[in-house]
Amino acid sequence: METTEITETTQYLTFKLAGEIFAVDVAKVREILDFTPATKVPGTPKFMRGVVNVRGNVVPVVDMRLKFGLSETEKSVDTCIVVMEIEVEDDKTVLGALVDSVQEVFELEPHQIVPPPRLGTRWRTEFIKGIGKRNEELIIILDIDRVFSSFDLVSMQDTVGTSPQGAKVEALQAAAA
Repeated sequence: METTEITETTQYLTFKLAGEIFAVDVAKVREILDFTPATKVPGTPKFMRGVVNVRGNVVPVVDMRLKFGLSETEKSVDTCIVVMEIEVEDDKTVLGALVDSVQEVFELEPHQIVPPPRLGTRWRTEFIKGIGKRNEELIIILDIDRVFSSFDLVSMQDTVGTSPQGAKVEALQAAAA
């Protein structure tokens, strides 16, 4: 397993999934949206809840709970969509990550982060950059680019109309404009 060593102080956005605290590099985050029902697109992976209109752009929304093998996210007053730009194999895409709640933005120093454990975690460790320690809390720092495989990325791009399979969504995109 290859891990990315964290060598500089970084700001992280934290969010909750199933009671656990996760973090992503704030540089990957474009914006945070209140929960918006997604338009379901047939033939997409189960973890993809559908697409939403973000200022005239069709953005795929991924249920992070389903992506990690948990139960589907239930809408609450805290449920929101974290819009991020990810990169897989030199290809960039924007997606919305449906999370239980967003917590805060803060900095972690490299000495506050340890490598992910090899065993004993219910999360796939290749997704994890490290485990942050802050005020007696453990924070799972995600390598968000690794959370999605190149297959996932192609599926999402197809959904937003970058291939013939995405033609149905092109009509949604035109209607959103």
